[in-house]
Amino acid sequence: MCPIKGVRVDEGGKYLPNDIQKELWKYWIEFWEVHVPQLTNNLPYGVIINGDSIDGVHHNATHQITHNLADQSKIAHEILEPIVEKCDGHFYMIRGTEAHVGISGAEEEKLASSLGAIPNRSGQYARNELWKKVGNKGLIHVMHHIGTTSSAAYESTAVHKELTEAYIEAARWNEQIPDMVIRSHRHRYFETVMATSTGRGRGVVTPAWQAKTPFSYKIAGARQSQPQFGGVVVIESPQGELYTRAQIWSVKRSKSE
Repeated sequence: MCPIKGVRVDEGGKYLPNDIQKELWKYWIEFWEVHVPQLTNNLPYGVIINGDSIDGVHHNATHQITHNLADQSKIAHEILEPIVEKCDGHFYMIRGTEAHVGISGAEEEKLASSLGAIPNRSGQYARNELWKKVGNKGLIHVMHHIGTTSSAAYESTAVHKELTEAYIEAARWNEQIPDMVIRSHRHRYFETVMATSTGRGRGVVTPAWQAKTPFSYKIAGARQSQPQFGGVVVIESPQGELYTRAQIWSVKRSKSE
């Protein structure tokens, strides 16, 4: 992502957004200024950024705005600071993939601290996981990573497996069963639902805010699909059940020549 006005980089140069970054920015603004207020009925809400808040320097890629991680963090800070203000500081950050955010999420930790993310009990501003109470009795579990697949026909497998394993672990140790497990990493939205005695359990994978990179054209299952942009809002129903509303955008495939 790149702010619509462009960004200054080290040594004083300026980067201006390309066409798809301009489109991404339009969706970003629409999500936070239109969809989130509508879905929350303008009530207070919290925000979770679920990992990979910067792209880092990975897989010998050269597509990033800059390879200077300090500049990448400045850009991310500029984009996310207004979002922290919108949620009155009820802001959490999860650590993503080390290839993007550094060993032990070092770069993401620095960014989370500068944004004033709520730290965990160990003092980590960017944490590996988050157990978060939602509404009166709802519970969600948020982590970045989730298994992927090279086949769209099996897109549900890892997500449903993750939800099932969460139930098994909670039952084994007599812990509260989460109403929802939320993951990211894939850059593609998906949701699976399981009936439970208390309503429905949900496994959710969020979309991302990144267009296709050269790396994605090498991966089976990703190379032919269009990128997905957007976010997910978790809502408590009047009956106390948690459900989601996702806003997803994509782009048209390349024109034939």
